[in-house]
Amino acid sequence: MAESKYGKYIVYEPKENIVKPEWSPQGPIPGRIAYLDHEVIDGAFYMECVWLMPGMRPPSDVPIEKLGPQAHSHDYDEILGFFGSDTNNMRELNGEAVLYLGDEKHVINKSCLVFIPKGLQHCPLYFPRIDKPIFHFSVGPGQMYF
Repeated sequence: MAESKYGKYIVYEPKENIVKPEWSPQGPIPGRIAYLDHEVIDGAFYMECVWLMPGMRPPSDVPIEKLGPQAHSHDYDEILGFFGSDTNNMRELNGEAVLYLGDEKHVINKSCLVFIPKGLQHCPLYFPRIDKPIFHFSVGPGQMYF
């Protein structure tokens, strides 16, 4: 069989051994299904996709606001996506995400996209309630997230 010319642009496995900054949760991220940056495919921009499942519980000794990424900013714009999986009501998140934009706390309970302009401090981001699976992604034109 002939070798594929464009198959190299299809990524089936998340990137391994991601080095994270201090403000990011350390260790493996359960539910990470896909991760792309310029180290995975030369010239690619950053994107990460995660499924958050009911029953995913972090260690009880970690305060909930410390579970997700902490306050930070980027030198590029970023988009966050939050999508519920209830096929009878796709607009409902069936859970709750808390996201800080600047010093404003936003409680997200509907499927949505969030645009974060470059330089805007954002996070912490955490999920105090997950009733049904939630698909979450982040994407930005930077070559790497960190």
